[in-house]
Amino acid sequence: MRFEGTENYVSTPDLTVAVNAAITLERPILVKGEPGTGKTQLAIEVAKALKAPLIEWHIKSTTKAVHGLYEYDAVMRLRDSQLGDERATNIENYIKRGKLWEAFESDKRPVLLIDEIDKADIEFPNDLLQELDRMEFYCYELNRTIKAKDRPIILITSNNEKELPDAFLRRCFFHYIRFPDEETMAKIIDVHFPKVKQRLVSEALKIFYDMRKVPGLKKKPSTSELLDWLKLLMTDDIDPETLRQRDPSKLIPPLHGALLKNEQDVQLFERLAFLARREQRGS
Repeated sequence: MRFEGTENYVSTPDLTVAVNAAITLERPILVKGEPGTGKTQLAIEVAKALKAPLIEWHIKSTTKAVHGLYEYDAVMRLRDSQLGDERATNIENYIKRGKLWEAFESDKRPVLLIDEIDKADIEFPNDLLQELDRMEFYCYELNRTIKAKDRPIILITSNNEKELPDAFLRRCFFHYIRFPDEETMAKIIDVHFPKVKQRLVSEALKIFYDMRKVPGLKKKPSTSELLDWLKLLMTDDIDPETLRQRDPSKLIPPLHGALLKNEQDVQLFERLAFLARREQRGS
């Protein structure tokens, strides 16, 4: 089983090597990178390329490791028992299988996405060590060990919001998705908008990368935001010349709401525009 990218996902050579190394080693691959660099989409495309089932576990701040195994609803069973419901005689009716259980019992080797693991409590990764190592866990209510039929291909994403434990990191193959350079970004755009005018792409990329270089920017625009912006430029039929000949005193590009996501960054560009106008008057 090898991943070579897909027609909808531009995989760089180092990312391709990392994914295939993790598959060969049968270890989870931990993928980090700026938000919007395609970490979550990677799992979707790996599953598509390998024709494997995709199981997605999106982590929240309240998620516990046990949620990935199973949850037993004892309260519901007690209530049903009091009402004389026959379902209460079978404890299995009150066990909700988690994403790991689902992956372990998949008929075909699945791709399991554990998305944004750094959102959970710091103990969350440590609580999964044994299950990820042995690919099994014990269900006390059923007095049964749940063991993986085939070892899942596990992709774990992190936005680096908190440090992950060393013991967990030792069990993963690590890859950091660097932000795409202009050449790679042009390929990504071509995948999403094959009919876009290349002059428009060229001018848009210049503005986009110039914006990312502005010191003090709280949130740099990401790949997904660039794609949204290009879609709006195409929909509104913005001419490439409009982008090229923009007034340096008006630093905020048209439809900037797709690129700048908070008021501090908008105010930063407004201040820079004000300074540019003052310099023009002075000269």
